Amino acid sequence: MKQRIITAVIAAALFIPFVIYGQLPFTILIYAMAAVGLFEVLKMRGISLFSVPGIISLLSLFIILMPNSWSEQIQDITKYSRIEYLFICAILLLIYTVLVKNKFTFDDVGFLLASALYVGIGFHFFIATREEGLAYVVYALVIVWTTDSGAYFIGRKLGRNKLWPEISPKKTIEGFVGGIVVALISAIIFQWIANLDISWSALIVVSIVASIFGQLGDLVESAIKRHYGVKDSGKILPGHGGILDRFDSLLFVLPLLYFLHFIG
Repeated sequence: MKQRIITAVIAAALFIPFVIYGQLPFTILIYAMAAVGLFEVLKMRGISLFSVPGIISLLSLFIILMPNSWSEQIQDITKYSRIEYLFICAILLLIYTVLVKNKFTFDDVGFLLASALYVGIGFHFFIATREEGLAYVVYALVIVWTTDSGAYFIGRKLGRNKLWPEISPKKTIEGFVGGIVVALISAIIFQWIANLDISWSALIVVSIVASIFGQLGDLVESAIKRHYGVKDSGKILPGHGGILDRFDSLLFVLPLLYFLHFIG
């Protein structure tokens, strides 16, 4: 626990200034974090990020991550859209299966494209959310962090019934519900302070759904790790694991807020 706290404090001290400042430094940081996240996923399957398919998947990730303003400028210059560039990456990966005589397979192509989407979409919306305003980023972080803390402590104190033991043996139904309750209370307090442009009824509904999706994001990453037989996605954050171990919930919450038209 001591190591987790020390790592969290140091990581927050490095991360929060970028979030507050925003703009290009924040975008560069997100690109770097997403690249590490992709590296972690590929490593689970034994694919090197610095191999030919790894580099193509990294290029796919960077295309997905592009802020919309960048994508529009590139399309104005080259006449190709973001989707068309992703299509080119997919074609290159499929051609590579032929060049290496199926040592790199069709299944691997699907894995790499799915990995780029899994990591890229959530981090893309991290950039987009910061462009909408710092308050929205803080709201998303409040939901994720308080859900995680509430689920952990309430689950430890009151947890009796397993939530999904085949995926995450330690998670309980009591912790799952407790995380939602703590997140909702925290969101209400945050709204009193920040006064986001949203009705109280909408805030309550969005916060509950976001808390649920955040926990589902955590379970998705747990399922991936269990499938590939790894405990943590990485070791970059001592006591916490990898980038995906810390941002798995946020990768689901941020796109959700856009889909619900809470942001944008």
